[in-house]
Amino acid sequence: MSTASAGPETAETPAPGGQKDRPGWTGRLRLPPGARPYLAPLLLYGVTKLVGLTVFAVLLERSGAYRTKQPRFGGGEHWWDVLGTWDGWWYLQVAEKGYDPQPLQQLAPGGVFTVEQDSVAFFPLYPALIRLVSEVTGLGLFGSGILVSVVASFFAAAGIYAVISLVAGVRAGTVAAGLWAVAPGAGVEWAVYSESVFVAIAAWCCYCVMKRRWELAGVLAFLAGLNRPTSAVLIGAVGLAALVTLARRDSRREHGWAGPVYAIMTAPIGLLVYVAWAGIQMGDLTAYFTLQREGWAHFFDFGAHTLDVLANTAVGEREYLFAFVVPDLIGVQLVLALPFLVTLMLRKRPPLVLTAYTLATIVTVLGTQQMFANTSRYLLPAFPLLLAPAAAMSRLKLPSLAVFFTTAAVASGWYAHYAIFELGIP
Repeated sequence: MSTASAGPETAETPAPGGQKDRPGWTGRLRLPPGARPYLAPLLLYGVTKLVGLTVFAVLLERSGAYRTKQPRFGGGEHWWDVLGTWDGWWYLQVAEKGYDPQPLQQLAPGGVFTVEQDSVAFFPLYPALIRLVSEVTGLGLFGSGILVSVVASFFAAAGIYAVISLVAGVRAGTVAAGLWAVAPGAGVEWAVYSESVFVAIAAWCCYCVMKRRWELAGVLAFLAGLNRPTSAVLIGAVGLAALVTLARRDSRREHGWAGPVYAIMTAPIGLLVYVAWAGIQMGDLTAYFTLQREGWAHFFDFGAHTLDVLANTAVGEREYLFAFVVPDLIGVQLVLALPFLVTLMLRKRPPLVLTAYTLATIVTVLGTQQMFANTSRYLLPAFPLLLAPAAAMSRLKLPSLAVFFTTAAVASGWYAHYAIFELGIP
């Protein structure tokens, strides 16, 4: 019998134990080929976050500061309870009780609005995921919130790797996933906060646009609109990229027009529906924006607050920066670094969707009146800013990268302890 005819017969011959003799079979479980490239960036991300969390926990346990604070404002019985405070407390309330929108009230003297803080300010996707995971797994809402954030953070790291790899190479993508783990403000990635869910959606949405998977990009932008109001920047970036594609004849001929049109039509639905629902429930279609402005002191002021903080830093007429010291100073350093990071990013010639998304995110963060000490957290979604640093660091040898990420992980854990919970910054 020839070798050619023996091959198929051999392949069909059962091996001992009933297992067919497959070429290369070793009896070991193997990752699907499509998942293997993500192993290194996810391992780097996970190990780095674990080191930071360990430092965070040790410092918090040694200080014991959480025991003297209210459970809602950075306190609790155990150190891990602080991971569900501040914004996390609101998300857990929504997950447990749902929404109870209250009509906006106005006092007669002086016509001054007195708007109380309301859970309607927190979008529904993240608390809905918390409730779903709790129902399916039997975990409590707090544990479910942590689980959702941790899992979502790995999806976010994978998405960042996928996006950066397309622009700057696989090694740069791996480094970018690690950098996102140690970025200032990264302490909320494994807390009951919605940042990890949003970045996971945003990164994969940008990836889908870059790969011309318009239908999936539209769906992801729709979901982002149910997660955070700042999803408007992602929706706008997807819409702009789709419009440019439609305007180019070669792109229309190669990819068609139905996908971009679908993305444009689908992307804003989630955001518009939730804001409209909140307005109807509160008796005023603009109620959501009034709630953000009067109840939470968040509103677009065209950068007046940011410029005021920077002026105080330069001139020192007022002592605003001494309110939170290190977080404020880190915020100032980030703002001053942004022109350089943006310039370096643009030199890499990223796709339009990344450029539009990043610039719109920066404009939104710097142009909004909000707690300046939280600037590092607000900039977490601007992951394309990691493009240039990741590309530069990708040329470093493994020992140098190991030293950097170990040091950065320790510093990240210290900063999370100091800034977010020790000082009570949400």
